[in-house]
Amino acid sequence: MKPMDHSTACLLLDFYGHLLPARAREMLDLHVQEDLSLGEIADHLGVTRQAVHDGVRRAMDHLRRLEDELGLAARFLEQRSEIAAAIDALDRGQADEAAGRLKALLARISG
Repeated sequence: MKPMDHSTACLLLDFYGHLLPARAREMLDLHVQEDLSLGEIADHLGVTRQAVHDGVRRAMDHLRRLEDELGLAARFLEQRSEIAAAIDALDRGQADEAAGRLKALLARISG
């Protein structure tokens, strides 16, 4: 699998981190959110660097699979983008465009 950028890793951890085993979540949180190296995490947890590497890789793979199946993070990003576009339209004095975007978004998320 291709490497994941930091912001995507953070987003997936926010959405799906609670579904990981506690130890995997802790390793991934220390690596992604706290920006600790694998060696620093290994020292902190009293395990080998290889164990941390494997744990982080498995956890990220699991988060990717969850996103592939559920798509919650992608849907969130799409909705955030639509809201930003509506705000931009309001800033430009285009209230009708903003209202149309927001109504369309509401229709999509309402089912």
